[in-house]
Amino acid sequence: MKQILAVFVQILTLYPIIGAIAWTIGGIFYRTVYVGKILDRDFKKIRVEKEPMITIMIPCHNEEMVIEDTIDYLMNDLEYHNYEVLVCDDGSTDTTPEILSRLSAKYQKLRVLRVNKNKGKAHAFNIGLSFCRGDYILSNDADTVCAPDGLWKYMNYFLRPGGQNVAAVTANMDVQNRSLLLEKSQTVEFSSIVGIIKRSQMGVLGNMYAYSGANTMYRKNAVLDCGGFRQDRATEDISIAWDQQFSGWKAVFAPDIMFYMNVPSTLGMLYSQRKRWAKGGTEAWVTNFSRIFKHPIKNIAKIVLLLDQTGSIIWSFYYLIFTGWLALKLFYFVFTNDTEQLIHTLDMVFVFSAFISMVGIWQLVASLVLDNHGAKLKYLLFAPMYMAWYWQMNAITIAVTFIPALKSVLGLAGQGTWVSPTRTKMKKVDCKN
Repeated sequence: MKQILAVFVQILTLYPIIGAIAWTIGGIFYRTVYVGKILDRDFKKIRVEKEPMITIMIPCHNEEMVIEDTIDYLMNDLEYHNYEVLVCDDGSTDTTPEILSRLSAKYQKLRVLRVNKNKGKAHAFNIGLSFCRGDYILSNDADTVCAPDGLWKYMNYFLRPGGQNVAAVTANMDVQNRSLLLEKSQTVEFSSIVGIIKRSQMGVLGNMYAYSGANTMYRKNAVLDCGGFRQDRATEDISIAWDQQFSGWKAVFAPDIMFYMNVPSTLGMLYSQRKRWAKGGTEAWVTNFSRIFKHPIKNIAKIVLLLDQTGSIIWSFYYLIFTGWLALKLFYFVFTNDTEQLIHTLDMVFVFSAFISMVGIWQLVASLVLDNHGAKLKYLLFAPMYMAWYWQMNAITIAVTFIPALKSVLGLAGQGTWVSPTRTKMKKVDCKN
């Protein structure tokens, strides 16, 4: 029993490293094997008269700093014709309504819905479903834009042979604001973590744990088939991804469709964002346990996704407990002036930290190669710092949101509202870097 426990503890300790290796191998498999089976780089422009109608839906709340730039971009820079922009203003109290009113007079393709009471992003989405004219809906955050060729590339996945069962296509994220150190480090994250994990999930498992709520193209009928977006969940993108795939619909990750988003520029903003992500991940974990194990053979791929999330949750609690114990131990060695034990313990911490940083750099290099994005190699400088704060933030947010997530799933918490983060003015998108 002690040996089994010892092995379990060792696996937990090495969980980030094991995960990085597994996702990198999965990403390589995606590039070398899976990519040949799907439409990935063989995109074809759609003739104007054949373009399906698309509704670009922007749920928003207090977005006066960015909403005008986003709408101007969507109206003027997209290589597509048959679309509309539908903004669902969810109880904004700043100047967002005035800006939208002015832009509505300027652009014929722009329509605005006003929800008087702030009831959250999922609620705004569901209201918008009743008004959108398109058979395809692009979710678009107020500070996010897709590349000019994004819409017709998205449609290639739905219109290709076999695409009639595709429920959603989620694109490849990139960071617009890269001025501050924290912003640069998130560029590392989206390249080395998000993209390579989605490649692994699609290539090896054929399933996806989460869409990107900032920019995903949905088939409207597939959203309605699942009853719309869950309004009692912290992250509508995670819950709808599971609901659609359980209903037999297919999810697709499209790494060659780029979209650009503003990321948090302060630790406080980042912490708030990651708390919401962590809560949503735990909610999906709890919600789908019974759904998976009622039919385990049918849901083997989903079991792997669930086990990975289980490992992440257990590791988070283990990491915080272990870190606290280690801090007390170091304090004791300092207090008792036990220099030998102090140096030995610090050496262990240094070796482990260095090893995690090395694996993180390796994963980043692999992901950038898979992405054909050598221009981002300069961000290797920020990989060690990224690894240092990412795992701390990940562990803390999962731990502090675990109980609130359980309450949400059990129906003990109300529907969500949102508070938009502090925004800065958007920069013009550079689709080449």
